[in-house]
Amino acid sequence: MQNIRTDLAIERHALLTETAQELTGVTLSDSWEDDIKTTRVTIKDKGAAQQLKKPAGTYVTLQLTDLRYMKNESYEAACKQIAREITAMLNPISKKKQPVLIIGLGNRAITSDSLGPAVIDRLMITRHLFSQAPETITENLGSVCAIAPGVLGITGIETEEIIRGVTEKVNPCAIICVDALAARSMDRVMRTIQICDTGINPGSGVGNNRKEISQKTMGVPVLAIGVPTVVDAATITHDTLNIVIDSLLDAENEQNSAFFNMLKNLDSDERFSLIQSSVSKETPNFLTTPKEIDIFINKAAEIVANGINFALHKDITFSDIQQYIS
Repeated sequence: MQNIRTDLAIERHALLTETAQELTGVTLSDSWEDDIKTTRVTIKDKGAAQQLKKPAGTYVTLQLTDLRYMKNESYEAACKQIAREITAMLNPISKKKQPVLIIGLGNRAITSDSLGPAVIDRLMITRHLFSQAPETITENLGSVCAIAPGVLGITGIETEEIIRGVTEKVNPCAIICVDALAARSMDRVMRTIQICDTGINPGSGVGNNRKEISQKTMGVPVLAIGVPTVVDAATITHDTLNIVIDSLLDAENEQNSAFFNMLKNLDSDERFSLIQSSVSKETPNFLTTPKEIDIFINKAAEIVANGINFALHKDITFSDIQQYIS
């Protein structure tokens, strides 16, 4: 299978399917609600996990409309669908009295990597109120705390070490990590949200693996929510070349058809490796992101944050959230 960078389980599954590799121990199902397509990939055993290069667990992918043109009803539906998925994964953990700890992974200084901290800024944080201002607490409010730990290059501390230290002091019943992801297709950038119950390896999508944040390392269940914000330049080049070749073949130019057919029929993995090495020769690990990434990040942060707010605080409204965080 091509060494394509992607953090999305649905794309790893598609890559295996495209190459007709035998895949067992995995289930995939689709459903629609409003205009949101929800795909569930369940990796059941170690063999399937090794094939997909993802830990065993459940990966829920929400495919949305373009965030730039999302209407209010679609926005509200997306927030509430995220809340339902979080609630399902946390149940019955969320019924415990300990707080839920939210981690905003990423670097605030890099727009395409700032989703996690941007989500933290929009959350209803309440843990301190239970001890400092108990008279303000109502039955519908859950206990929520959050940190944006930054990145190793700035703090000099592994993110996993910071989170483990906070976890030992706060004693949460669960952790929810939010991070920007890498996708193999530009069509998924800022249109897809992945929610999983397997934790996360910060930086894995951009080839900068850090220590994993999971139940194994933290001692409590860890959910991960991610939105793709970047795509490997080699992947875009590969896909563009395929489109060009198909277009030239459709033109039925007999003089060149044999040559283009030869290109099309080259081993896909070998062709991608050649493109990857060529693109990355001068600029290794080159990634690309949309020019409107700042707009996308703001909208995605609102959707993810409100999904978390709805999941952890019962029977609240958008108006309640706005009043709380203003």
